[in-house]
Amino acid sequence: MEDRLDAVPARVPAPPEAPPPVRLADGLAYGGDYNPEQWPREVWDEDVALMREAGVNLVTLGVFAWGTVETADGVRDWSWMDDAIELLHGSGIGVDLATPTAAPPQWLLTAHPEIAPVLADGYREPAGGRNAWCPASPVYRRFALRHVEALAERYGRHPAVRLWHVGNELGGGNARCHCERSAEAFREWLERRHGSLDAVNAAWGTAQWGHRYDRWEEVMPPRGRHGAPNPGLFLDYERYSSDALLAHYLAEKEVLGRHSDAPVTTNLMVGAGAQVVDYASWAPHTAVAANDHYTSVDDPLREQDLAFSGDRMRGMSGDRRPWLLMESSTGGPSWQQRNRAKDPGEIVRHSLGHVARGSDGAMFFQWRASTAGAEQFHSAMLPHSGTRSRVWREVVELGRHLHALAEVRGTTVEQARAAIVADDVAGWALQHGLKPHRGLRYGRELREWHRALWERRILCDVVPSTADLDEYDLVIVPTMLVVDEAAAERLRAVPERGGTLLVTYLSGVCDVNGQVITGGFPGAFRDVLGAWTDEFYPLQQGERVRIDGDVLGGPVAVEDWTERVHLEGAEATVRYESSSLGGGPAVTRRAVGDGAAWYVSAPLPSDAVDGLVRRLAEETGLEPTAETDPGIEAVRRVGDDRSYLFLLNHAGTDRKAEAEGHDLLTGERVGPTVTVPAGGVRVLRE
Repeated sequence: MEDRLDAVPARVPAPPEAPPPVRLADGLAYGGDYNPEQWPREVWDEDVALMREAGVNLVTLGVFAWGTVETADGVRDWSWMDDAIELLHGSGIGVDLATPTAAPPQWLLTAHPEIAPVLADGYREPAGGRNAWCPASPVYRRFALRHVEALAERYGRHPAVRLWHVGNELGGGNARCHCERSAEAFREWLERRHGSLDAVNAAWGTAQWGHRYDRWEEVMPPRGRHGAPNPGLFLDYERYSSDALLAHYLAEKEVLGRHSDAPVTTNLMVGAGAQVVDYASWAPHTAVAANDHYTSVDDPLREQDLAFSGDRMRGMSGDRRPWLLMESSTGGPSWQQRNRAKDPGEIVRHSLGHVARGSDGAMFFQWRASTAGAEQFHSAMLPHSGTRSRVWREVVELGRHLHALAEVRGTTVEQARAAIVADDVAGWALQHGLKPHRGLRYGRELREWHRALWERRILCDVVPSTADLDEYDLVIVPTMLVVDEAAAERLRAVPERGGTLLVTYLSGVCDVNGQVITGGFPGAFRDVLGAWTDEFYPLQQGERVRIDGDVLGGPVAVEDWTERVHLEGAEATVRYESSSLGGGPAVTRRAVGDGAAWYVSAPLPSDAVDGLVRRLAEETGLEPTAETDPGIEAVRRVGDDRSYLFLLNHAGTDRKAEAEGHDLLTGERVGPTVTVPAGGVRVLRE
């Protein structure tokens, strides 16, 4: 009988009602990926003893263990996993049990090579990579769900299992597959989404280049290396690919739910750029949203990247619910060109930075450093040098701190009054295809505006385009090239109700299908902004244009992008001073009742963004979380009758903050002025 995969829904299914709060441990979760199958049995007892010394209370088990359990088709040996789970449970360590479907076994890949993903150029990925399977493959789905069923039947009611962990970084290695089965599934998805081939032709504007489709069989995924797919085709294939992976996650989740009451999640990879899938549509389907976060060696503001990631996780989690840092590193990872070790104190400070912004724990990859395999030089909680290392000492210290912070579990980060809108579909659209400037990157503006708020210690939620914006006094929309009408309407309502809306260049230019909204840029927002652009002026390599206005604090030079802007109800607060745009508006403001709508037509340098954010904070009455010296990050978590102020010093010298309370990390009563040591952290129960 031919394998058949259930159709991928053309709309992401509605999420279930918000699940109850997840309790993974008595306090904050602490631990990491544990791979006992890589080690002789006598090492396991040492592992568990050291876990208890470090304060570990939760480990992720079995992520890559499919082939070590199912050693041949239908032949399973559970003995080592039985032993490992009992050993952990007997030591009071909970298990985040993974379905090992990220790593199909070699016997399956050999018997069914067709399950491997195919790249856009037709190259089929060989065995040995990450997530080496096609989301549209019914053969893979059948074998995967069969093993998940066996796993859930065996351990679904085991008291050690605190959480189910579906796969691993879904989309990391198989975000897009271009095989024939994927092409068939894509056509089925298109028919359900658009209803007819005529509707597809209209949505994609296929009259351009004469690419009209007359039969469904003619529609193919974007293939080849020419780099100029139809924007509508490209965006729909990105959406389909995200939905196909989500459908697989939901299929595994459904099997687990038949055998277990433990909550289910999967580890996302949320950062500032366009994500591999549309995580905002995934997060509601997890019992607790989980993230893997690694800093980049060439990032000069690693701690701000960490803060952005946490703010985005919180913005996707709904009602600011706690989320979980599922993976991070104690030192250098293994996949960057030059992997960077962490400086003394960074393990603690970075981990508590995630907790400050809503994570109910700190987890790592991995527990014990591997001596073999692709990730043999990836850092770990227990490094190759063992317990005499600085890393181990800081791992133990972090465990003590997390134990001291147990009462923080379940609290939420206080309500932010500022929001930045991040949209993965807009990010995909900006970074691919033929654009006026093909070097622009979506994450640049997201990070820049977030940085300016972060340095002023103004809390900011990074929210999806579907979010309710009523709680926010300031909403920033950076380079959101593609926007649907419902999101545009919510954004236009912000100044109408008395809030402040700031829109940057290349936002609202195209509709949900990637078609340009005619009548002047930015089409979706030009009326509320009271300003419009008739022509883009991308700048050439090394070219600079000067702009000036009191709101920026003086003249600055911009690069990469400028526009010819016309006023239609707004005022020019900043003007271009050089180039053919000289004298024209560069930044505009329109008063809308008690609110305001701003337009920024060029990528401002950091000092100019700082000047404008200073004005926006004054205009909206935004206050910092705490008054501190520069270099201190301040975030507050709140419960029903208590609040906790996290103070993290990223500077190389001691800094001060105006705050008082009981420091949970030292046991001291401090204030009204608190000294935060260089590279250190204070957590005050206020």
